[in-house]
Amino acid sequence: MKYIRTLLLLILCTTLQAYADEVPTIDPQATFTTDEGEETGTSYSGSAPLTVVFHANAENIGAYTPHYEWRFTKEGATQPYLVRYEEETEYTFTEAGSHRIVLYATFINGTDTVAYTKDYWQDAQPITIQISESKLEMPNAFSPNGDGINDVYRAKSNYQSIVEFDAYIFNRWGQKLYEWHNPAGGWDGKFNGKDVKQGVYFVLVKAKGADGRKYTIKKDVNLLRGYTETSGVNPTE
Repeated sequence: MKYIRTLLLLILCTTLQAYADEVPTIDPQATFTTDEGEETGTSYSGSAPLTVVFHANAENIGAYTPHYEWRFTKEGATQPYLVRYEEETEYTFTEAGSHRIVLYATFINGTDTVAYTKDYWQDAQPITIQISESKLEMPNAFSPNGDGINDVYRAKSNYQSIVEFDAYIFNRWGQKLYEWHNPAGGWDGKFNGKDVKQGVYFVLVKAKGADGRKYTIKKDVNLLRGYTETSGVNPTE
């Protein structure tokens, strides 16, 4: 009799464990695409625009029918500003501030429901994204002399969270020589494929930051073809 009770208990435990292994689970993760490449995790702090792919990472779905609801909320808000219903979804962040992303997932199999919703997220860690405030500066000069140092006129490397960008180079007569529309781009000191003369040119930049700040930058640009590192002049200042 004792042997039978032990055997029944073992069967029950095995059945319960098998059932537990079959219950659907989620493990939300995000893949962040930056200038340095891709990284996956549940938090990120950096500059906009930032493209992120969100993964539900659901397991043990079996015969259950899944329903997904990604909720994007800004810090201090009570309602999401965006809701997505895919198992995997992509979004590009262009607004500064703190963003909180949670996945409401419900799995239904007949009368059996497994839910990861409001109660679950009371204790679970959401995906958090911090988008920095914007910053943009343009240098006064550059030296396109082929030495591999400061050969291209572009935004200073400390720019961040710039979501709109238009830059134009003019000569002293107001003729447009070049334009570019990404802060990572720039002017190599050429017009129609030929080097322009050393001298003073003019840049006009209109841009917008993730924090809503608008930039209008107008300044002279000194093109210094004879500059070398030992000349004592820093053309990026």
